[in-house]
Amino acid sequence: MSSGVSDLEAGSARSVSAGRPTGTAKETSGSLSAARRRRRGYLLFAAFAFPNLALIAVFAYWPIIQNVYLSFTTWDFISPAAEWSGLLNYQALFSSSTFPAVLFRTLVWVVVVVVVTLVLGLALAMLFSQRIRGTNAVQTLAFAPHVLSGAAIATIWLFVFDPNHGLSRLVFEAFGSSSPNWITDDSWALWALIIVSIWKGLGFVAIVYLVGIQQIPSEVLEAARIDGAGRWTQFRRMILPLLSPTTFFLVITQTISAFQAFDVIAMMTGGGPARSTTTLSWFIYDEAFNRSNVGGSSAASMIMFVVLMAITVLQFRFVERRVHY
Repeated sequence: MSSGVSDLEAGSARSVSAGRPTGTAKETSGSLSAARRRRRGYLLFAAFAFPNLALIAVFAYWPIIQNVYLSFTTWDFISPAAEWSGLLNYQALFSSSTFPAVLFRTLVWVVVVVVVTLVLGLALAMLFSQRIRGTNAVQTLAFAPHVLSGAAIATIWLFVFDPNHGLSRLVFEAFGSSSPNWITDDSWALWALIIVSIWKGLGFVAIVYLVGIQQIPSEVLEAARIDGAGRWTQFRRMILPLLSPTTFFLVITQTISAFQAFDVIAMMTGGGPARSTTTLSWFIYDEAFNRSNVGGSSAASMIMFVVLMAITVLQFRFVERRVHY
């Protein structure tokens, strides 16, 4: 009798345990559900990322690859196919008398525009950070050139630089002199475009610097003030180091923007007079669309790409060490 009862209890226990999932079964089902969630996450990421990656590949990477190929060919937009020419385009660029001058002119353009824009932009930002009545309106006016089109800016400054009726005439007459022919004189044309580029980017740089200044904790400056630090000491020893990430960002973005400057040159001088305002960006356009030298234009654009990459790498390699995050 007792053995029958024990057999019955053992059988019922086995049936109950058979009806319950074991620990191994639970772990297996949990891992399967986690794998499904990961797979669903990957699919969701691919669904959102693939259209963007496809657009980048088609409109960014493929043109670069095509440009690399065209830089080793000879083509004039008319011939049915480009002819392979090897390094002939690069040899022609560096053996010519104009291309080295274009590179030097571009270097002068970039250095002057970037340095002056950053210095004046920081000075404006320091003024904007003061609690002065009407500062918001001045900030809006200063930022407006950044959002204006190059054609509108060029039209405004063509009137300003007019030696007979422009505003520059009044400035020079105030000092007892006559206004130069800014646009038609090859010794003045490049500097006229540099002035316009500085004016165009000044508001953007000032606003970015202003945001950086506003992020500096007021307690830091207050402690320096209590320790007897003057305004110049605070600016040199505290504000400038704390703004180094902002400066680093602006140096990179403004350098790239200066290298790519095109619209103002196209509207105001067209690379002249006597190619005195032909920078690298305009040279690339001029060689391709005005001289039908697609291979030379592609080679020049590859040189510009390499120069920009080298400058960016050097900035990250050496300049970033002095950045205080």
